[in-house]
Amino acid sequence: MAKSKAVHACSRATGEKLTCGPAQLDKMLTQARACTPWLAEGASVPQQQVVRDFAASRAKALKDIKARLPMRQRAGMPRWKKKRQADPTLNYTQRGFRIKDGRLHLAGGIALTVVWSRDLPTLPSSVRVYRDGIGHWYASFVVAARSEPLPDTGAVIGIDWGVTETATTTSDAHDLPHAQHGRTAQAKMTRYDRMMARRRPKKGQPASKGYRQAKHLRAKLHKKVARQR
Repeated sequence: MAKSKAVHACSRATGEKLTCGPAQLDKMLTQARACTPWLAEGASVPQQQVVRDFAASRAKALKDIKARLPMRQRAGMPRWKKKRQADPTLNYTQRGFRIKDGRLHLAGGIALTVVWSRDLPTLPSSVRVYRDGIGHWYASFVVAARSEPLPDTGAVIGIDWGVTETATTTSDAHDLPHAQHGRTAQAKMTRYDRMMARRRPKKGQPASKGYRQAKHLRAKLHKKVARQR
């Protein structure tokens, strides 16, 4: 991102059409790994993917600017990710990971014990390891899925997705009433909201440990309700 800003400033000042493409960023990464010990200690595969994701995001933003799209439709330039405000995510291509004996082995000698939600239908082409807002880590695999169309039965049903009722159909046997998961958790949600309100930090001051704890409990409850739904 620093390179992107420098190129933009130089192009504006001199009128030259300098570029900041993936190939240049890869060279910069190689140079940075050679002179930065802590960067060289990490695996190069996820670092290369971060650079390429940045390049793709930047290219999309420049394309939107060139097309003169309205501001509300533009993707926007990539921004800095702060440690406390962004959850980590790492992308590994096929040469950066392997699965052996049910464990996920990542580049750099990292072995993870995975709780599998289901078996993988084929060998994955990539995996993204990320952390959600409540501190849980996940591994999302990209696999080639084979579509298997269901047999044609000739039966027809109409479905109306709603709010008070999850689904109303033309067949009473297939109606889905609202499970009311949110209403069940409302008492706890209100309690956590009050805890956050009492411990909310003043403007310009960092959040206290109690505020972060209440915020974590509230996010955890939101996640539970979302999973139930």
